[in-house]
Amino acid sequence: MKRFVKSTVAVIGMAIMTTGAFAADWTPPGPIKLMIAFNAGGGADTQARLIAEELEAKLGWKFIPEQVTGKGGVNLLAALRNAPNDGTAIGMVVTESLGYNLAAANAGMTPADFTGLSTTAGFQMGIVSLSSKGWTSFADVVAASKGGESLRFGTMSPKLADLAYLLGEAQGIDLNIVSVKGGKAVMNGVNAGDLDLGFMAGIQAKGVASGDLVNLASALSGALEQTPDAPTMADLGVPYNADGYFVFAGPAGMPEDARTALAEAIGAVAGDETTKAGGMIKKAFGGASLIQGADLDRLLADSFTGAGELMRAASE
Repeated sequence: MKRFVKSTVAVIGMAIMTTGAFAADWTPPGPIKLMIAFNAGGGADTQARLIAEELEAKLGWKFIPEQVTGKGGVNLLAALRNAPNDGTAIGMVVTESLGYNLAAANAGMTPADFTGLSTTAGFQMGIVSLSSKGWTSFADVVAASKGGESLRFGTMSPKLADLAYLLGEAQGIDLNIVSVKGGKAVMNGVNAGDLDLGFMAGIQAKGVASGDLVNLASALSGALEQTPDAPTMADLGVPYNADGYFVFAGPAGMPEDARTALAEAIGAVAGDETTKAGGMIKKAFGGASLIQGADLDRLLADSFTGAGELMRAASE
């Protein structure tokens, strides 16, 4: 069972109190190359850089951020796999990178080739449309499709395209699946009327709050925080979901003291809403979700195994 640790006052306090202890136990033997699998200037890139900035200020560690984008994080993983495993090379990807994308790439890599350090935040992945369409639930989407309306469904990754296909199949409707680059492109397409609905991973929060957008369903295994009554993928007949997290990782074989120090340091900053990084995570993603150690190892292994099952189901 996955362990989800939301950032609370107790957790934040514990994380901050441990900073001095682990800093004394391990020090990086040189500057830490921080590979980032996201384009410069975006929310994920900003999160990674703010965490590095805070750790430099608190611990004196030196970070060298570097964009390594492409193939949904697989390009970064290929570079990270062969990097030194002494704690001087880490990367920020998403769990989908180490799961579906790694499995689909057939690049001869598995999560065992990496050392998971810590997640920072989860995705609030919803299926979203304009409220002006008059839809208030996914049942309205099904009714529109069965009434003859052609529906354009925006996705931003192959995994999400598979989920959209299985969703249409489970509901007995045809969805015109449109692949775009990133959740912002899905939201822009929906707002412009070029897409009727699509997956958005938290970027929809302001629009939902203002009443311009509506979460028709949760793409997660559980409820969305903003609209907890929206049905989940399981409720809609799909035994797969889009659960995912931002995650820091290093090469396989990282010494345990380095792994522990890096994981606790990242978690301390991500879970502390008084820091720029923690505040940004709270605002953009609803707060920190920290998974580390053996729990993270299991999550990454399960994501990789589950990816194969999802791909097989979507190909049948």
